[in-house]
Amino acid sequence: MNETNNPGFLEIFLSQLPIFLIFLVVYYFFIRPNSKKQEEVKNLQSNLQKGDKVITIGGIHGKIIEVKDKTAVLKISNESELTIEKTAINQKIS
Repeated sequence: MNETNNPGFLEIFLSQLPIFLIFLVVYYFFIRPNSKKQEEVKNLQSNLQKGDKVITIGGIHGKIIEVKDKTAVLKISNESELTIEKTAINQKIS
């Protein structure tokens, strides 16, 4: 009889299993939460309204006094207004 040492499907699958498990762990703990966070920020930026209190990426706190197509005007203090891109807004303050 001529016996060959060709690995079977199960042996190949089991040898590749750790690589697939590592990929699943990286996806589940790193990629998926990051994409959810980006989606939440994108929804926040598209639903901005006059009167919302927000924080920009640079840490500037302000109140929206005007919303345009791609920009928003923030009131930072009694006499200071700042026009910023909507994409620079990071979070809304309740």
